[in-house]
Amino acid sequence: MFEKKSIRILVTLILIFTLIYLVSITRFIFEPVGAYLTAIAVPIIGAGIIFYITNPIVNWLEKKKVPRFAGTLIVFLLILLIITIIINFVAPVVQRQFSNFVESVPKMVDNAEKLFEMWQENQNIIPPQFENTIQNVMDNFSQYAERITASIIGVIGQIFSFVFAFFLIPFFLFFMLKDGYKFVPFVSNFLSPSKAKSFKKLTANINHTLASFIQGQFIVSLCVGIMLYIGYLIIGLDYSLSLALFGLVMNFIPFLGPFLSAIPAIIVGFFQDPILAVWATVVMVVAQQIESNLISPNVMGRALSIHPLTVITLILAAGGIAGFLGLLFVIPAYAVVKTIIAHFYHEWEKKQPEEDPDLF
Repeated sequence: MFEKKSIRILVTLILIFTLIYLVSITRFIFEPVGAYLTAIAVPIIGAGIIFYITNPIVNWLEKKKVPRFAGTLIVFLLILLIITIIINFVAPVVQRQFSNFVESVPKMVDNAEKLFEMWQENQNIIPPQFENTIQNVMDNFSQYAERITASIIGVIGQIFSFVFAFFLIPFFLFFMLKDGYKFVPFVSNFLSPSKAKSFKKLTANINHTLASFIQGQFIVSLCVGIMLYIGYLIIGLDYSLSLALFGLVMNFIPFLGPFLSAIPAIIVGFFQDPILAVWATVVMVVAQQIESNLISPNVMGRALSIHPLTVITLILAAGGIAGFLGLLFVIPAYAVVKTIIAHFYHEWEKKQPEEDPDLF
């Protein structure tokens, strides 16, 4: 009965759904574990991201006969130097630009109201549907402002929670860089030779997947941020550094990130000088064309092998479920899950007889 592949697949699915059901009715057992994982998620994820960015430096120093402990200390000194440069040179400029932006918001609002009034005075050339939409926005403007304010307050609360957990990142990062390579051999000691070989292959594939995405995305986003900053300076756009940094962060979100980063630049450019909105769009398009046709193919290649439609679907779903953090982490999480499933599927295929019955 269980010799047919279709029966085996059906039984496997039944067992999986049974396990899910049992976990759902006994979730109170896992709640303390979930709370613990939630508490350490930020430092582990943050340290993991920095680990994949800095670990190549430690490995390179180790090849140059520098002890791993000393290489880890050198990396920490480099990180400290970068933070010092950011605090002394970048942060003051961003803070000044942000203060100027906050002071200019009332003027932007007044200009927007004047623009709406001008549209209302020219009702004969505005389609009724468009006019109704504008009127609806104006009538509900206060509600939109309250929602935006509440969202900002919520984001500030999340930032404070993140900052508290952020101080634990250096401790996790230090031991990841110093002793991370010992994890796989340690676990392999408890496995049989065949399973140890499979486990080493799985961890190597996962490590390659995460390294390809994080290192590649970091380099690509940094290049895009620099290109945007240079372009904004050339066209004379206000708040150029802040907008370029925003574009750098948003570029970590595949496909949607570049469009999201263009919105503030276009709005600022429009209220500074309408023609600057056009030039800001041109800068964004040029930067993205260089990134997609020159930088990304050489830096990231096709390491993740994920179809663009799958990426868009994942981003839309993750944004609705987990918000901004979901947008950032859904692609590498999906890539890791895909790597794990593919690994176990190949391991399962190896154990099958050469002439297996048809599925149907």
